[in-house]
Amino acid sequence: MQCPCGSNISFKKCCFLFINQEAQALSPEQLMRSRYSAYATKSADYIYNTYAESSRAYQSLTDIFAWAKDTKWLKLTINSASEYTEIKIKRSANADINEDKSNTVCFSAYYQHQDAYFIMKETSRFIVEDNQWRYLDGEVSINEELPTPKRNELCFCHSNKKFKQCCGS
Repeated sequence: MQCPCGSNISFKKCCFLFINQEAQALSPEQLMRSRYSAYATKSADYIYNTYAESSRAYQSLTDIFAWAKDTKWLKLTINSASEYTEIKIKRSANADINEDKSNTVCFSAYYQHQDAYFIMKETSRFIVEDNQWRYLDGEVSINEELPTPKRNELCFCHSNKKFKQCCGS
């Protein structure tokens, strides 16, 4: 299975490693991609655990799982990521890494919810807590329903494939 994050490599060699806690995201973009893949694979625990502590208080595992279960995630496009995108995680017990450093990832996500298709564009902010990248919050600039293309029209996700061979399959 190809990774839902759009990396063009297998899920087992990509975001599965983060979701399964075999590896740690070394950049905000890696964390963003793995959170998207967690939504696509309905891994609510991972999504919850990658929220910043201050944001986690406003989330619930039940709500996260319900949203993931009722939504089919179709495509992720990273539009931009801040230049400061990679850190080396320090392993010493008392060596926290610039917890005040905030980084952003702007992305577009295509999804299907209750038989309708949507695009969501968000600028997400990430911080380092306990030597790990965490999702702090995001500003959604667009979240709108898309008209469903006819079967033989080009897909709305800009894949250059016919809708029936892409998001409509």
